[in-house]
Amino acid sequence: MAHLSVNINKIATLRNSRGGNNPDLLKVALDCERFGAEGITVHPRPDERHIRYQDVYDLKKAIKTEFNIEGNPVEDSFVELVLKNRPAQVTLVPDALGQITSNHGWDTIKHQDYLKAIIQEFQLAGIRVSIFVDPVVEMVEAAATTGTNRIELYTEAYASQYHTDPAKAIAPYIEAAKTAQKVGLGINAGHDLDLHNLKYFAQNIPGLLEVSIGHALISDALYYGLENTIQMYLRQLAIS
Repeated sequence: MAHLSVNINKIATLRNSRGGNNPDLLKVALDCERFGAEGITVHPRPDERHIRYQDVYDLKKAIKTEFNIEGNPVEDSFVELVLKNRPAQVTLVPDALGQITSNHGWDTIKHQDYLKAIIQEFQLAGIRVSIFVDPVVEMVEAAATTGTNRIELYTEAYASQYHTDPAKAIAPYIEAAKTAQKVGLGINAGHDLDLHNLKYFAQNIPGLLEVSIGHALISDALYYGLENTIQMYLRQLAIS
């Protein structure tokens, strides 16, 4: 069964909209753990429009499950933040400055040398590394030669096509996952996974270790409540 890591960026967005500490990000993270989440994910950006750098320090001290920090390592401040906090996992995402949300994976061929160097830097600090990739066999193969421990499959394309043709939507992800297994990479996934498409994805992706879900889960929590929502997502992952 793949682990569920809850991305709490949207909680920080709501908090920041009023300038106070409501909702309390740290309390939400601890509650997510208490309700069954097996990890907490944050994606701090340089403008701190949602997760603030201080949040990362506070979360690192408090949470007991796996801590996953996402971000673009070309930002020196991000690299410093990760190395100072040493989370269980860092997920490298090729975001542009000011980008609203992640929308593509790494070109692991073009950026091979850079990725090798930065991945080694994090691994020497005892941090597991995952890199964001599109479901393209060549990119997965090249990811393996960067030295990364895992890949995170960018699932927006799957989510957007799921309702019209699930089998077609998931086909490239199955091939990417099989390739990852062949070359010895762990497999994570994230972006636009929700209560409608998660179960099918988890049932069909071999070797899936972790999903990181934020926007859909927090949106569902407005209707179902946070504890119930986390349990609903965990049930989607509870496959035989």
